[in-house]
Amino acid sequence: MTRALSVPAAPGRFSTACRACPRLAGHLAQVRETHETYHARPVPPFGSDSPRLLVVGLAPGMHGANRTGRPFTGDHAGILLYDTLHRYGYANRPQSVALGDGLELLGCRITNAVKCLPPENKPLPAEVRLCNGYLRGELESLAPASAILALGAIAHQAVLMAFGVRRAEYPFAHAAQHALPGERTLFDSYHCSRYNTNTRRLTEAMFHDVFSAIGKHLAVGRQPAARLRL
Repeated sequence: MTRALSVPAAPGRFSTACRACPRLAGHLAQVRETHETYHARPVPPFGSDSPRLLVVGLAPGMHGANRTGRPFTGDHAGILLYDTLHRYGYANRPQSVALGDGLELLGCRITNAVKCLPPENKPLPAEVRLCNGYLRGELESLAPASAILALGAIAHQAVLMAFGVRRAEYPFAHAAQHALPGERTLFDSYHCSRYNTNTRRLTEAMFHDVFSAIGKHLAVGRQPAARLRL
C-alpha cells in the first residue's frame, strides 16, 4: 500500500512536527497564518515502503507540496514527473492532484533534500545539513542495486552528503550516473521545474532518456545469476 512514510533517521524519526530549523519553522508559521488550509509543515516522503527507485527533489513548493502535503503534488514541477513515473510503470496514474486522489507509486518513493518550504525556494546550507539525517535514513533503507534519481544539483549534493563521499569525485551533470557505496547508483537530472521546462533546458525527451537508463539499470539488477555449466 502506498502512503506517507515516517522514515527512521539520525538522530530521531521524521515528524511533521519537526522544528529543527528556526528560519524554516518561522516561515511555515507565517504561511499558516495567511493560508489556513495549507499543509504548511514538513512534508513526508511518499511512495513504496521498499522502493527500487528513490526520487530526491529539492524542497516543497509553496503552492504544491507545501499546500497539499505530498511531494511534487499540485504544482508545475509534478506534471512532468508524475506523467513520466506513470509512463515507466512507477505510478498507477499520470497525475498527482491531492491526498486521497487514488495515486499509488509502484516500487518508487519520492522525497526531498529539505522537507520544509524555504523562503524563495532557497534552503540554506545549514538547513540542508540539518535535514540530511532524514535523507540518510531513507538511503540506508534501500536494497542493493537500487537507483536514486537526484533532481537538480542541490538534491545531488544532499545525496552525496548522506553517503559521506566527496563532491569532487561525483560531479553533477544531466544524465550522469554514479556508482555509490552499497551498490546503489545515483542518476542525475535537471530539476523538472517550470523554469527548466519552459526554457527547454530540460525537455520531455531528455527526462525520458534518464528514466530509460534507470529502467535498464534496474532490469539488470533483477536478472538471476547465471548458472555454472559443469
